[in-house]
Amino acid sequence: MGRIIYTLLLVFSVTLGLHAQQENEVKTDAEKSIWSPTMKAAIEKATTENKPILIYFTGSDWCGPCINLDKNLFHTEKFEEFATENLALYTADFPRNRDLVSKENRKINKELIHRYDQSSFPTIILVDAKGEVLGRKNGAYLPEYYFPFFEKIVSQYK
Repeated sequence: MGRIIYTLLLVFSVTLGLHAQQENEVKTDAEKSIWSPTMKAAIEKATTENKPILIYFTGSDWCGPCINLDKNLFHTEKFEEFATENLALYTADFPRNRDLVSKENRKINKELIHRYDQSSFPTIILVDAKGEVLGRKNGAYLPEYYFPFFEKIVSQYK
């Protein structure tokens, strides 16, 4: 009887330890994200680091071109290196599942969509820290077509 209890405790301890390790790994990945969690954080980063802000208007759970752009542009090593060096990033997401975006961000995103007269997805707008538009790309293109656009905006900004 004692061996059974000991074995169950051992299995439980190992399982709990693995679960805690996985949670720590998820937190570490979230901390490494190059995307600002709020527009306010993106503005602060843009101000302190003298960078333009890339606002990505998307419907992350329903817009096919948005999902494709996210996968083939924003999650590439080339983009991550470029953005880390040159941009502050914010995603203005309009998913069908409203639980994917905080109530605060939904409010800000709605304000952004009106401020920038945004009506199609995906759209990328680059702005300065004061919110003045530096450039805009509506629709989805091949990922390599975005880099000359980004580079031109960044070079003019500095």
